[in-house]
Amino acid sequence: MIKAVKIVKTIFTCVTVAFAICMTVFTLVSVNTFNRTDRKFFGYRAFVVLSDSMSATDFRAGDLVLAKVVDPTTLKEGDIISFISQNDANFGQTVTHKIRRRATDVYGNPGFITYGTTTGVDDEEIVTYPYVLGKYQWRIPRLGAFFQFLKTVPGYTTCILLPFLLLIVIQVTNSIRLFRRYKAEQMQELKAEREKIEAERAEAQKILAELAELKAKLGLDEANQSVETQ
Repeated sequence: MIKAVKIVKTIFTCVTVAFAICMTVFTLVSVNTFNRTDRKFFGYRAFVVLSDSMSATDFRAGDLVLAKVVDPTTLKEGDIISFISQNDANFGQTVTHKIRRRATDVYGNPGFITYGTTTGVDDEEIVTYPYVLGKYQWRIPRLGAFFQFLKTVPGYTTCILLPFLLLIVIQVTNSIRLFRRYKAEQMQELKAEREKIEAERAEAQKILAELAELKAKLGLDEANQSVETQ
């Protein structure tokens, strides 16, 4: 039973350590990569989907989409692209929509008319080449929502702070247990040493008593011999 408890405790500790490390690494990578238009990871950019404008066909709010950096001139009708929105409603946000067709803006700059497949309504502004961030490749369901949760106080507390606090408690508990075991072993060693000394003392006293008895006997024999000689 004790062995089984130790095994379960060891497994629990290892899982907690692995979880805490994974959450820390994920947080560091995500903060420095997700939703960063100025960052690329092996030629890809990662963005959290904020709305269900493409949920009818491709991905939903809370998914993480990966967009590959490409030459905008290679894009065509039907491709899904991530871009920096110039629309009044969401100016500056990263949007991932489908290309309806090529077009040019009022200044003659080439770009694309895009739309969300859920409503089928064209976006307000033409997406010109400088605002294209990449071509959509695939999605990771709900990972973006988890990332958003990690950025909140409850998410940070639950996924990062509590596991590390738990590890600290486990480590402190182990240290206390080891200290108590060390003190117990010390006390056992002292007790064994004391018992050894007592045994040696008793043996010495026994030897002394035997010597005294032998001496007394020898003295008595000598006295008898003297009497017989007289």
